[in-house]
Amino acid sequence: MTPEPLNTEAPRPRGSAGRFWLITIAAILTVAATVSLGRWQLSRAAQKEALQASIDAQKQKPALDQAEFLALEKATDSLHRPVRLRGLWLTPQTVYLDNRQMHGVPGFYVLTPFALEGTEQTVMIQRGWVQRNFVDRTQLGAVETPAGIVEVTGLIEPPPSHLFELGTPAAAASAPATTASETASEAAPVPAAEGSSPIRQNLNLEAFRAETKLPLRTDVSLQQTGPASEGLQRDWPAPALGLERHYGYAFQWFGLSALVVILYVWFQFITPFRRSRRRARNGRF
Repeated sequence: MTPEPLNTEAPRPRGSAGRFWLITIAAILTVAATVSLGRWQLSRAAQKEALQASIDAQKQKPALDQAEFLALEKATDSLHRPVRLRGLWLTPQTVYLDNRQMHGVPGFYVLTPFALEGTEQTVMIQRGWVQRNFVDRTQLGAVETPAGIVEVTGLIEPPPSHLFELGTPAAAASAPATTASETASEAAPVPAAEGSSPIRQNLNLEAFRAETKLPLRTDVSLQQTGPASEGLQRDWPAPALGLERHYGYAFQWFGLSALVVILYVWFQFITPFRRSRRRARNGRF
């Protein structure tokens, strides 16, 4: 009597259908979440691109003159727009912001208050960048500051950006800022508070106004433009909007979504199919 061939196919485990659908639902939810996060990162990148386009459009507008600048109800609505101002440099209050780079070289951003001609207003101007002395950090580079009434062209910008700073900044003087009674052409420079250093990590305009008693605007500053002059470079870095970061995150989320799909197809369809083919071949022999 010829023996019956053995059935080599393993019995289908109980609950395999339930496990299949459980894995399917988990894969769908994961793909939906990762695709949604990738689309969100792309939308953030599109918002940043629109913001960059708005900044570029502002820079292309005609420069405001001093009267137009002073007439602005809210100067922050005209950020990045060119402006021409006339006034007097308040040289004794010049501040050097440390650990600022230009073209990868560490140095200082040089800021000087600028008293506007014919007004009682002072605006902080980011004049440019000077390289640090690598032998003696406290030795400041030569910066020329013209005396008398001068005209300055620049962009309306937010107050100087802040870097991470260890410790708590010293408290500003508690006395309120006073209103200058002199015009810019007659303004007398006010010495900085005793013991204050021109080299600082950050500059808070509110605290600086209280420290110097200057009628300083604290809502905006001016970023001087033009070729290098007066010992200063003015290749200001573009605002860091993080476009590359958003595109990188979107690529990661879409890549993770694709990986989940590939693993799902491999383990849910290809692997069982190959296993059944192998069992079928073994059964014929």
